[in-house]
Amino acid sequence: MNRGYASITVTASLAMATALTGCSAQDSGSPASTGSAPVTLTWWSWDESKSLDPIVAKFNATHEHIKLKVVKQADNPGTAANLRNVVAAGQDVPCLVKNFGEVPGLVGEGLLTDVTEVFQPYTSKGVYNEASYAGAKAGDRFFGIPTGFAPSFMMINRAVYDKHGVAVPKTWDDLIAAGKEFKKHGVYVMNLAGEDPSNLVNLVQQAGGTWYKIEGDTWKVDFLSPQSLKAGDVIQQLVDNGLVANQTYQDRPALISYFDSGKMVSLPTQTWQLGTYELNYKKSLGDWQPIDLPQFAGAPAFVTPAHGGALLVPKGCANVKEAVEAGVWMATSKDAVDASYQPDTKQYSWPGAIPDPSPWIDSAVPEKLFGERRGEAADIVLKAVQAGKDPWVLGPNYTGVFSELQDQWAKIVTKKITVRQALEHMQKFTVDDLKTKNINVEG
Repeated sequence: MNRGYASITVTASLAMATALTGCSAQDSGSPASTGSAPVTLTWWSWDESKSLDPIVAKFNATHEHIKLKVVKQADNPGTAANLRNVVAAGQDVPCLVKNFGEVPGLVGEGLLTDVTEVFQPYTSKGVYNEASYAGAKAGDRFFGIPTGFAPSFMMINRAVYDKHGVAVPKTWDDLIAAGKEFKKHGVYVMNLAGEDPSNLVNLVQQAGGTWYKIEGDTWKVDFLSPQSLKAGDVIQQLVDNGLVANQTYQDRPALISYFDSGKMVSLPTQTWQLGTYELNYKKSLGDWQPIDLPQFAGAPAFVTPAHGGALLVPKGCANVKEAVEAGVWMATSKDAVDASYQPDTKQYSWPGAIPDPSPWIDSAVPEKLFGERRGEAADIVLKAVQAGKDPWVLGPNYTGVFSELQDQWAKIVTKKITVRQALEHMQKFTVDDLKTKNINVEG
């Protein structure tokens, strides 16, 4: 991440962005409201043309006053660099950009437009799952159009569970107990890759926690909250008892082959991953079962983590109103979801922003992965959607913080430090880093 925004406080960034939105929204009204030529919105994305083109074609065929034009980007880092350049120059700024980073950090850099007033009317129309809002916000302001979240559940190798007489886990305590039983047979209950702390992050969210909060112009940092420690305890027990494998995600074919081997039997997963497993599993195809994501013992309600993303609206977009309208259509309309269908995979893009994605669940579940238990998947997925909660607040330095967390995580899974020690380190690191950026912080 570009660290040149160190002297900009979040409050100042929000104020500048709000002022910009007022100007842009005023400018954007003239072409569409006068009956002249339609507004053309440039959309930057690095997705494949086969995914983008049908959606653009459908939008352009159904909208007279707005047209979409895709400008393909090479990749995530290339998009980030290109946007920083055009925003700095104030020329050729696109109005829609695929999300390449966390919104609060991008706001801190002065890259995004506050679209709150333009987006707000859509929040009262019932077209959104409200859990999808947080991923598009910094503080209580929107800087992009929410694109939603993928539902989180678990899949287990039921054949291996049954072989060893292990009960299907309903809580994380159950999963730990299952891991101890599997260990007797040389089987790991889960995989914790050494470079990926997302399991810890997801557990903190599921417990209702967050590492950042903002009050007024001050960021409050708390890596040692009860929710964070509760999540850390699950990880610590899995690691201390030697119940997890540490297969890296960096060699994807080897990872999939390992999952297929029967040596690791429980996978927290989401709908977008299922097709890959279906395509690549050879030994265990049909042996897997979709189950509810394990819960914390004694939890008052069933919860799944649901932190989503956003379609970004950059600073300098000349047509903010139209950009929001197009973004909402892409995230919530049946036409957009239907247009995303890919004949080769027989799947639609997951409609993670809408309250009821049930019409598209069946296509998200592969034919053979779950064998005779395929019919159970729809209820599991829909329950995960309905239980989605997003308490997660991302601070302006989260990109750098996550990189540091990756280093700490590698030490956790190799038993060099405890989760508590890592969280204590992250508390100090995060607070100190915000102070060096002249951002008000407590913690």
